[in-house]
Amino acid sequence: MPEAEEVEIEIDPSELKIDVYRSTGPGGQSVNTTDSAVRITHLPTGIVVAMQDEKSQLQNRQKALRVLRARLLERELERQRREVEEVRRTQIGSGDRAEKIRTYNYPDSRVTDHRVKVTVHNLDGVLRGELDDLTEALTAEERRRAFETAGV
Repeated sequence: MPEAEEVEIEIDPSELKIDVYRSTGPGGQSVNTTDSAVRITHLPTGIVVAMQDEKSQLQNRQKALRVLRARLLERELERQRREVEEVRRTQIGSGDRAEKIRTYNYPDSRVTDHRVKVTVHNLDGVLRGELDDLTEALTAEERRRAFETAGV
């Protein structure tokens, strides 16, 4: 798990609920007599970190805060990754047949651009790079959409 620096993740102390309790397990006499274990709950996210590795409450608290920062950083990175993935998915599309951009029909020497619903009966010219008819239609459609969004 990546460890977050204090600068990367700011934790507001008012968002934390800190409980101290007695450690459990082997460890000698100090286990049952001192409240050295720490449980920190981050209220906005509900993340709970409990630490009882050290003998000192202060050390356990610092260690628990480091773990909490790391978990919050991991959660934020996961959220950003999902956001980027969603944007990428909307840009790429599913690749289904219904999302096709152009159809090249060789027997009829026809090219159809499905985005602007333009058909050109000059397949050989389009394959040589003569795309003026298609690019003009695409530019006109882009201008029309820009006016629509500006007018709204």
